[in-house]
Amino acid sequence: MIRGLASQAALLPLALMQSIVLASAQVFLKLGLGKMQPFGWNREFWASALLNWQFAFSGICFGIASLLWMYIIKHFPLSMAYPLVSLSYVFGLIAARMVFHEDVGFSKWLGVMLIMIGCIIVAKPS
Repeated sequence: MIRGLASQAALLPLALMQSIVLASAQVFLKLGLGKMQPFGWNREFWASALLNWQFAFSGICFGIASLLWMYIIKHFPLSMAYPLVSLSYVFGLIAARMVFHEDVGFSKWLGVMLIMIGCIIVAKPS
């Protein structure tokens, strides 16, 4: 049952925000890992991990996304909320193209469109 200030209309904006923060975390993680030394039990590796602001910021974003997710699943039906997590794939694909300049083919854009259509169907109140 939906409680408090939460309503079904509030789910989509919250899910969008959570998905954007989650996709941002993945982008910063990829950027941070690209600047780290190869894994090893040595000072160089740990310094590259601990002094890497992109790596640290990815952890902060993951934490914020997790807190938003906890709020969402506490206040909304899981059957509506969980499918909306797939919106992070949409933002991830956009980031792959815009930030990392990856080639994104038609089939991937088609898949993203299908995800978005599915999210619209799931988010509509019954």
